[in-house]
Amino acid sequence: MGRQLVPLTLDNLPDLPNRCRGCVFWELDPVSGEEAQRSGRPDLEKEAWISSVLLEWGSCGRVVYVDEAAVGYVLYAPPAYVPRSFAFPTSPVAPDAVQLMTAYLLPEFRGQGIGRVIVQTVAKDLLRRGFKAIEAFGDAQWTEPACMFPAEHLLSVGFKTVRPHPRYPRLRLELRSTVSWRHDMERALDQLLGKVHSKEPALRPL
Repeated sequence: MGRQLVPLTLDNLPDLPNRCRGCVFWELDPVSGEEAQRSGRPDLEKEAWISSVLLEWGSCGRVVYVDEAAVGYVLYAPPAYVPRSFAFPTSPVAPDAVQLMTAYLLPEFRGQGIGRVIVQTVAKDLLRRGFKAIEAFGDAQWTEPACMFPAEHLLSVGFKTVRPHPRYPRLRLELRSTVSWRHDMERALDQLLGKVHSKEPALRPL
């Protein structure tokens, strides 16, 4: 079974699940997000956001393929590119961190360790690009797949709470602390995803 983690581009953006292709929860502030939904074309706003981040900063996501079919994805970017992040009671994301925005896996591929591998792949990318940490807003009352990560899942893959909250804690993964398991990440990718093919995206400073 061939599996790949491929950088997100405008070419493979249509491969995202329909529910995610038209979601601009993180990409726009709350007011602009509501306007985009009313306009009936939030997918255009998402495409414009990804295009802008790719041009100004570089790769901001990965798409997971199994036998050439997209089964999941992840999005991440510096907080300056994530308007919704400023609306949370535990904001702002630290200026030395990249925000892990959201991820999604089709139900039949959950519970196989792929979620952990996705986080490790993001960490490896950002380590290579010189960033110090990843931060994310968790949902402590998460019950079903949505635009946010379950806080429990983030804790299980190495994040630590840096600002507690009964519903939306902010969590952080120090990338320097992951240096010791960089080689283990490669082994985990082979074990959990098979041979992973990953084109290296162009790097641009923020």
